[in-house]
Amino acid sequence: MVETRFIIKARWVIPMDAGDPVLEHHAVLVDDGQIKAIVPKTAIPAWAEDWPVIDCAQHALLPGFINLHAHSSMNLLKGYADDVALMPWLHTHIWPAEKRWVSKPFVHDGSLLACAEMLSGGITTFNDMYFFPQSTIEAVKRAGMRAHIGLVVLEFPSNYAATAHEYIRLGTEVRDQYKSESLLSFSFAPHAPYTVSDLTFEQIVTLSEQLNLGIHTHLHETRAEIDQSLEQFGVRPLQRLLSLGAIGPGTVLAHGVHLEPHELETLSRQGAHLAHCPSSNLKLSSGIAPVAAALTAGVNVGLGTDGAASNNRLDLWQEMRTAALLAKVSEQGAAALPAYQALSMATLHGARALGLQDKVGSIEVGKQADLVAVKLDDLNSLPCFDPISHLVYVAGREQVTHTWVDGSLLYQRMPDGQPQFNQIEVEELRSIALQWQLKLQTTAS
Repeated sequence: MVETRFIIKARWVIPMDAGDPVLEHHAVLVDDGQIKAIVPKTAIPAWAEDWPVIDCAQHALLPGFINLHAHSSMNLLKGYADDVALMPWLHTHIWPAEKRWVSKPFVHDGSLLACAEMLSGGITTFNDMYFFPQSTIEAVKRAGMRAHIGLVVLEFPSNYAATAHEYIRLGTEVRDQYKSESLLSFSFAPHAPYTVSDLTFEQIVTLSEQLNLGIHTHLHETRAEIDQSLEQFGVRPLQRLLSLGAIGPGTVLAHGVHLEPHELETLSRQGAHLAHCPSSNLKLSSGIAPVAAALTAGVNVGLGTDGAASNNRLDLWQEMRTAALLAKVSEQGAAALPAYQALSMATLHGARALGLQDKVGSIEVGKQADLVAVKLDDLNSLPCFDPISHLVYVAGREQVTHTWVDGSLLYQRMPDGQPQFNQIEVEELRSIALQWQLKLQTTAS
């Protein structure tokens, strides 16, 4: 039986709102998927005294993580082509494999594996961009997650669509079919300035305004991308997209590694958002994004994993820690990106970027109960002087014990350490992964 009313009693509650950063010995009351009250553990209101209690006596309870940039079904390509820079990685390895294998089953199965990995690491929402979005949605619905689905658009043909017009048509049909689903939201996802024409961007801008959808794209990921734009268009990619009307409050720009100070001011002025993907940027040797400078300029920055083919983990704990450490080195200042700000990037900043800040991203009365419990009494976590510091610099996804989305417990780490998903069987996931590994090995170089 699924409990619709329950109380989570925690050692620490980390609200991520404008109030106290840490609430000690507090309880969060959940009813019908929504947070109804946040009170001291000793002050449970009379109307909830008989509700079931989940005891998280040695845990921090925090909002679910939001993965602001992902290609979820690429989980099937995890470790497929390592130690290669972005452009040869795409042209020589990834695009040929996708041409042969990407299909509805590929996207569904890869997305289901990704959902399981994300839930076990406390990610409750992800912002996706890939082919066959309906198959991703089917996996998301089965897993029970919250997702922001990118309706991918390219100029060149794929197994999914032949022309930019067809990509747009198929994407809008998917959005129309699922727009009433409470756990789903949508944006157009033109892949990148170097794969989408001016005319297509203009069409997307018009449609996004008509349908009230955002835009999710890659931008300034590599120096080669910028050099190509200067040669072809005479301007840097950001300036080109700005002139086409594609940069605004509904725009999420992935990577932003090579942004200059005046461009950060432009993003701030336009209200656009950055999805910082430090591990992928490092692994593909793309560079270190100026995140501290972006935050100082007033740009809203969230965290993304990118796809598992270029990371190779869907692990926002690693992204938080890496982002904080990289900022300190690149800015030559230990306070460049403090722990609380890194945690905000993984939670509330991501919600703002997706327009979901009224629903998720913080633990507040009236918001949806997308929550994560993290056990902080393991030996590697002791002593604990500051739970926020520990969450960023010490803890890892293996310490996540519970993940709720909309008040439903979707993941639980059992006492023996084994994962248990409410809506997915672990052995089925193992079987899916092994079946695809056998297929993909025939094309791996």
